[in-house]
Amino acid sequence: MFKRETMRVLGAMSGTSLDGVDAAVLVTDGVEIAGFGETAYRPYTEDERDILRAALGAWPGDPHAEAAAEVVETAHAELLSRFDPVDLVGFHGQTLAHDPGGRGTHQAGSGAVLSHVLGWPVAWDFRSADVRLGGQGAPLAPFYHHALARHIGADGPVAFVNIGGVANVTWVDPRIPAPEHGCLAFDCGPGNAAMDDLMRSRRGLAFDANGALAATGSVDHARLQAFSGHSFFHRMPPKSLDRAAPAPDVAGLDDADALATLSAGVAAGIALAFEHFPEPPAQLWVCGGGRHNRTLMAMIAAGCDCPVSPVEDAGLEGDMLEAQAFAYLAARVVRGLPTSGPRTTGVAAPVGGGILSRPGDMDD
Repeated sequence: MFKRETMRVLGAMSGTSLDGVDAAVLVTDGVEIAGFGETAYRPYTEDERDILRAALGAWPGDPHAEAAAEVVETAHAELLSRFDPVDLVGFHGQTLAHDPGGRGTHQAGSGAVLSHVLGWPVAWDFRSADVRLGGQGAPLAPFYHHALARHIGADGPVAFVNIGGVANVTWVDPRIPAPEHGCLAFDCGPGNAAMDDLMRSRRGLAFDANGALAATGSVDHARLQAFSGHSFFHRMPPKSLDRAAPAPDVAGLDDADALATLSAGVAAGIALAFEHFPEPPAQLWVCGGGRHNRTLMAMIAAGCDCPVSPVEDAGLEGDMLEAQAFAYLAARVVRGLPTSGPRTTGVAAPVGGGILSRPGDMDD
């Protein structure tokens, strides 16, 4: 069924920020990007977010995890069913717990259920095989970043940073054709989660729109310096974090100063990531929700030794890159190609992760 030719693949991503589900069509053979298709977004309701928040840290068998899985499956089915038929779906699920080297990793939601409901093959559970074989199980978008660097015509090393609930970075050398050799990737520090949590707890708002409140505050440099000394930043990659990533201590600071300090913490984590790159990148491309935060983007640009731009400047759609990434990985799953490797997750050898579920599997 899956030949070595381009497929129309629908990828879906629900990130650690718990805002909703992104979905995007990618035309690909799992190696090259042939084109981009339609996209859509389905926000979680506040009640759904409450269920997901209550399940954070939960493992399979926990009633909170079961409730979260139902929310995730329902939201994805509602969104993905709006699309015209596709050859394949890439379904990430919602990460509830991530403990590589310990209990493993847990993404709520069943690809088998989605395949049954949608009537399309679904590749899913992308992280578990990597973790079982000693990898961090994250980040998983780097092989797609490598394909993107070639697609946009980069002729030397560049870097991508995705700022979701946490921040992760991929250094890419597009001159090296195999992604398992041509990129280095790791989670590099906090992203939006701590800032969003502060806005929710103190002001009842989902986030600091455009970084407007942070822009009126002052960074507490003593706290930022203490944060920058955290052992995580100096540990050699690959390495990963969950939503409870380290963040500057902002207890006792007013809202604006707290947000400014948290924003500076995100920027510091990204700047410190440059210490681990094999060569300086010519450009840092920013994707994920954090690129909409003007205050944060200015702080990142001030701390990096190369131009910093949102990926839209390269003709890409920043809100949908992770959904596209799981479409790309799904194509690699059905082609039997690696989805992670030693330089992206620390696994001992390149791993082809993922489970493929087909319509009718649940009837067997």
